[in-house]
Amino acid sequence: MPANEWRDGSGKISAATMIHLFNGFKNPFGGSDLETLELYRLLSADSEVRLWATSSRVSGDLMRQFPIRRISLPKSNVPDGGTYVFLGTHWRNKIWPYLIPRPRRLIYVFNTFHPKVIALTTRMPRMLNWPDAELVLISDFQKRMLRVDGVVHPSPIDIERFSPKPAKPGRPFTLGRLSRDTPDKHHADDVPLYEGLLAGGVALRIQGGMLLKDKLKPHPQLELLPQGRFAAEEFLQTLDVFYYRTGSHVETFGRVVFEAMSCGLPVVCHSHGGYADHIRHGQNGFLFETTQQARQILTDLKADPELRATVGREARRTVEQLFSSQALRRRLDFYLH
Repeated sequence: MPANEWRDGSGKISAATMIHLFNGFKNPFGGSDLETLELYRLLSADSEVRLWATSSRVSGDLMRQFPIRRISLPKSNVPDGGTYVFLGTHWRNKIWPYLIPRPRRLIYVFNTFHPKVIALTTRMPRMLNWPDAELVLISDFQKRMLRVDGVVHPSPIDIERFSPKPAKPGRPFTLGRLSRDTPDKHHADDVPLYEGLLAGGVALRIQGGMLLKDKLKPHPQLELLPQGRFAAEEFLQTLDVFYYRTGSHVETFGRVVFEAMSCGLPVVCHSHGGYADHIRHGQNGFLFETTQQARQILTDLKADPELRATVGREARRTVEQLFSSQALRRRLDFYLH
């Protein structure tokens, strides 16, 4: 039995040591959903952990794959004390928090840029009588932008799922990106960039790019795939370079960038995002401000396989340090004490 748990006379694990993870679980490909599930996997090695859906629009696929529970007061299916961890969701303006046992600890993992939600979670209603929320942020970039206090824990990633794979001989230089298939994930200036790259002989694969079908002309070396068509680790291994820039959405962390780095890919990313703090330009990846800069970086990478290999190896080393067993242990211990 893990040292942080104790059992009562009936052999049941004490509710005081239970960890409850709350998320909307609406999107099998959402960063917040994946972060919650990876934290569940990691914490389950040391504690009893339960998953709770806070949204009525919970994904059926996720419900079938994971032991996610719906909160139901009539059925007494509710959290029963211990540590409550809310990831990208909150407890305000709901009835059930007032009718369930008080948590021993309350942790809010804030993974967006919506200050209003921080206000909702830090100003506790007097009648609720819950402990003050302990705030976890997922990047130093996010902490600087919001100017709030809290510990910084990078969104956990199982980097052993992602591994470098040699390119198949004879394959054209392949650029790609991976994201949800929503307008805020795509930048308008990328359409002419893609057209120029295709004209220059680059093969382009975009998973989560179906909304670009009306904006990009068909091309024999263009693949637009729906989100989730391939597992991230499978898709990324078909690329030579990973490219990433978003539209109105600003990445607080950008876990897909780190997944690409885990595959030993050189990443070429817009400089405004949580991932940028971990990218050393020209060493383990590339950052750009303008489309012209991005085009030049991609042109150089296409022409220089050795540069791609060198930067890719350093990218893999970076994520191995960021998600080392020692680093993960320190972050998990925060939830277990």
